[in-house]
Amino acid sequence: MSRSPAFALTIVLGGVVFGFGLGLSQMARPEVVLDFLQLQDMGLLLVMGGAALVSGVAFALAPRLRDRAPLTDDPYERRLKSFDRNVLLGGVVFGVGWGVSGLCPGAAYASLGIGNLPVLWGIAGMFLGAYGHAYWRSVRATA
Repeated sequence: MSRSPAFALTIVLGGVVFGFGLGLSQMARPEVVLDFLQLQDMGLLLVMGGAALVSGVAFALAPRLRDRAPLTDDPYERRLKSFDRNVLLGGVVFGVGWGVSGLCPGAAYASLGIGNLPVLWGIAGMFLGAYGHAYWRSVRATA
């Protein structure tokens, strides 16, 4: 499928704005995230609440204003996913990793952008975990 040249530009600009927002809100600093998770600094609750509000409005209004996505021309549709053991296990692994390290993938990359190079250990762990999961699933699928 061929995509509009504006598609790649929009993705890059969206990533830059997202990373800038993470840096500005201090969500790219693992120690701030850990303080939030320990209920010592609730400032990030406003950041996440604002993001959820903007996303909710966009998801509610976009299908009413247009019947297709502007850059991909794909129709807007709901994709319902089943809630199963894999979803629960993935959420637990993500939550434990976030709680122990203060890092999620987006914030980890933004943390590199603000000069926090020790976060490379966390990013390496994310890649190792993703590779291990893919390997485990491929072995399970062939068995």
